[in-house]
Amino acid sequence: MSTRLQTLVERLGGHLIGDPDIEVTGIAPLDGADASQITFLSNPKLRQQATQTRAAALILSEADDPFISGAYAGARIVTPNPYAYFARAAQYFVDLHAVPVPAGVHPSASVDPSAHIAPTAVVGAHVTVEAGAIIGDGAVIDPGCFIGRNAKIGASTHLFANVVFQAGCEIGAHGIVHSGAVIGSDGFGFAKDQGKWIKIPQTGRVVIGDEVEIGANTSIDRGALSDTVIEDGVKLDNQIQIGHNCHIGAHTAMAGCVGVAGSARIGKYCTFGGAAMVLGHLTIADNVHISSGSLVSRSIHEPGQYTGFYPLAKNADWEKSAVIVRNLNAMREKIRELEKTIKSLTGNSNE
Repeated sequence: MSTRLQTLVERLGGHLIGDPDIEVTGIAPLDGADASQITFLSNPKLRQQATQTRAAALILSEADDPFISGAYAGARIVTPNPYAYFARAAQYFVDLHAVPVPAGVHPSASVDPSAHIAPTAVVGAHVTVEAGAIIGDGAVIDPGCFIGRNAKIGASTHLFANVVFQAGCEIGAHGIVHSGAVIGSDGFGFAKDQGKWIKIPQTGRVVIGDEVEIGANTSIDRGALSDTVIEDGVKLDNQIQIGHNCHIGAHTAMAGCVGVAGSARIGKYCTFGGAAMVLGHLTIADNVHISSGSLVSRSIHEPGQYTGFYPLAKNADWEKSAVIVRNLNAMREKIRELEKTIKSLTGNSNE
């Protein structure tokens, strides 16, 4: 299936320069696009490559257009944010080529009679839906998923195969939960008594807002007493751990293998690089950006970029540096003694 450039621009905006009747079938990278596809330029370093692309049309910024227009013969869509335009165009083509899935419940699914499934929802093979669960309009529940009692799945939310969505948990509209994710597992809560651990029942929920995406094999623990909260627009990559009673602010994004310990409160519009770690009971302000591999061991109250790791070095050099770090306290004491000696000698000379 294809679409006219004019149709695409009418849907997504932008300023079209060139033939509006050109038909395009999809979107591809600069060096891989052919005459039936559209491509995009979001990095000025790739201007030369953009002039040589075989794509039928090019998405680019107003700043890049003067460098491209003379050498590139195809149509151009000028927009303030080409990368965001590419993302929306890619969504458009995915929808254009999608094979419709008939609404309804697969015969092999196990659905409690008290559960409510919207007529437009899709429930796949071997899905389990427990008592009191609600699945909204246009939601898609792929094969093998488990929906616990009184759980709520919002309109047009998609749970990929083998997602576990435990009792009482909620997710809003237009969400995506990828395969293997576990929402609402017990938080890691124990009290110690006479050398033994006593389990603390985890009776809170996980409450997830609209347009949240959760990656494969990510785990979000339910709260101990109050709820774990994931606000609107949050994006979580694969293999992330969110501890019990955490609160993740709207439109925060976390890359793979991030770990957030219990009761941490993270603000809005934050970003976390891969394998970053956040200790429990900390508060992180809005618009904080944590570098990959960093350990957040204290609360952060001001926006900005934060980094907490030692730069990579050859192992021998790292070991030498580690020895110096271990000896810093002794070196500090020696410096203090030297300062006292210098002060004493300086004082005597002045007399």
